[in-house]
Formats: sequence, structure tokens, C-alpha cells
Amino acid sequence: MIGVGVIGAGLMGSIHARLLAHDVPGARLTAVCDPDRAAAERLDAPTLHADGFALIADPAVDAVVIASPVPTHEPFTLACVAAGKPVLCEKPLTATSEAARRIVEAERASGRRLVTVGFMRRHDPAYVELKAQLDAGTIGRPLLVHCAHRNPSVHAFFDSAMIITDSAVHEADIVRWLLGEEIVSVDVRTPRSTSRAREGLRDPQLILLTTASDVLVDVEAFVTAGYGYDIRCEVVGEDGTLALPLAVATGFEERFADAYRNELIAWLSGEPVGATAADGLAAAAVCEAGVRSLAEGRATPVAC
Repeated sequence: MIGVGVIGAGLMGSIHARLLAHDVPGARLTAVCDPDRAAAERLDAPTLHADGFALIADPAVDAVVIASPVPTHEPFTLACVAAGKPVLCEKPLTATSEAARRIVEAERASGRRLVTVGFMRRHDPAYVELKAQLDAGTIGRPLLVHCAHRNPSVHAFFDSAMIITDSAVHEADIVRWLLGEEIVSVDVRTPRSTSRAREGLRDPQLILLTTASDVLVDVEAFVTAGYGYDIRCEVVGEDGTLALPLAVATGFEERFADAYRNELIAWLSGEPVGATAADGLAAAAVCEAGVRSLAEGRATPVAC
């Protein structure tokens, strides 16, 4: 059995902890830490630690899931690399590409692949099938990709930049994965805001991505859509189109339940799958370009 410690007992940490405790063969939820001790206690781990560094150092912890606030991702991930322990860090890997680059460099210096980033869509059965069809050449050379990322609502602290860094970051990763190439520029456009958005929130946003081979990707990011959680992706090729099945859910936990479980199983199996630290760096660079584009009102190159 692989002993896994979870840093963070909020929504994402709770999802991972419950899966590890009940639905991931060969895994054992060994330890949890969170500043909110009551939240940590609800996850029924044998050991509660006062902080993430103590959890990482625990000899009963073989691997670590990081689901704490984004500013803590870099120090905790670097501590896992220094301890030689595999780590699954929730997205985004870091808030900046500079921080992500430090993780990439530390992992490279360790000589081992230890870091996986929680871009769970790579493990969603519908996305896996879509990629298999693309790789098989079913629709010929891709030309356009249409995406939608709609949430029923978001927390009150969500700002306009977070629509890019916390929501559309998934599209930044999945587009790179589906097409097998880099995103080189980002152009963010904003129509009039929905009446559901709090004052100052520029929602929805239309995010235009251009890839290295000039595939054009449009991402509708709409975080206060109201009606449900709706993720869409259609790839238009020279010989046809491919799309995810339409599946409107109540929230991301329902829509990607299989993906989260599959992600943990693949990670703990030791298979060389899942998003790497380099993928986390690439996504961070795309998001940085997007935030600049949102602020400056122009297309912005991706610097990675």
C-alpha cells in the first residue's frame, strides 16, 4: 500500500482524500494537514500534521497531494522534490511562470520525474477518446478548436484575471495536450458583462489562442452562467469535426468524477502519464499572457 498525505482539507483536498481512502486501489490515506483542524479531522486520516512541511517529512507518507492555496504550491512542491517524494499538485502549479520554472529546474536536478500537475481532464474518458480520434487522423489536420468553460457561479473573491488563471487554465493545458503543440499568443476580448456578475467582474470572456502551427482556438469562459457546469470542445479538421458529448452537470465534481479517480490511479501506478512540471510552466506562461492581454486590450505573445 502507498501511503499518501494530503495538504489542504478544502474542497479539492477533500475530493482527493475521499478518493484515496475509498476508490484508489493500493492507496492509503495516511495523513492530512490544514490550518482548519476541524476540516482536517473530518477526512478521517490516521495522522494530522500542523503544517505541510511536517507532512512531507513524515516517513509514513510515500507520496503527497497538494491542494492548498496557490501561493503555497511552490514551497511545498520543492520540499517534495527535495525529499524525493512523488507529488500531485493541484492546478495551477504556481501563480507565475518564474516560480514554475524553479520547480522544473529543481526536478531536473533531482534526476527523477516527481511532479505531476492536477490537470485532470487528461484522464477524462471523453477527452481521452477525442484525443485518440485526433491522433488517428480521423478528421485530418486540425484547423480550429471551439471551447466553452461555463460555471454556474464562483466565489465572491473571484476577479476578472482569475477567469483566466483558475478556469481557462484548464483549456490552456488541454489544447496543448490535444494538439501536441505550444500556444504562442493570447488575445482576450470581453463583451458586456452578464447581470449575474458582481460589479467589476468582466464575465464572460472570449479568449483567442493561436498555436505554433496557426491553429486558432476560441475559449468562451463564462463563470456565472447560472444554469450549470458546461464544458465543451469541438475540433474542426480538414476532413470533419470531433466534439465532446454534451453533458451539463451541477458542478465540476460531478462532471469530472471519473477523471479525478483515473488521475490518482495513474499517478500512483508510476506510469509516465499526466501533466508534468513543464506542462505546468507552459500553462502558467499562457495565463500570464492572457492576463496581460486582458489588461492591455491586445494580443500578447506567450513568453516561455
